[in-house]
Amino acid sequence: MHRTTMLPGDWWDLTAENSVEDQPGQDVVALRAEIDQLRRALAGRMVIDQACGMVMVLAPCRRGPARNLLVDISRQCNTKLPEVAAAVVAAWEGEPLSRLMQRALRHALRRLCAEDRGCDSSPADETSGRGRS
Repeated sequence: MHRTTMLPGDWWDLTAENSVEDQPGQDVVALRAEIDQLRRALAGRMVIDQACGMVMVLAPCRRGPARNLLVDISRQCNTKLPEVAAAVVAAWEGEPLSRLMQRALRHALRRLCAEDRGCDSSPADETSGRGRS
């Protein structure tokens, strides 16, 4: 059996060869950027997992509520989740939390405790309810 292979017309053209050489270089740059992004994401994930574990120990709860607590603090402080997690881990090691994060942590813990007790009232409702009684 005889096979015929068709080659492009510019097979031996040096300018076409140069454009082909640029593509692998661009791929390498794109892949390195993607690797850097994945490394940063993985590092952020590790500190989030560590902070979740700490919250699970301090406020006996499961992983979901612990992560939700950190997300809640992140939203209240308008700070990215890995940064909040890093601050919680640093606080565990002796670094003080900012006043804003302290306040957000208190509110989030109150909410977590209220959910754990089965109460649907928010901390603001609880304080306003006390004044009426």
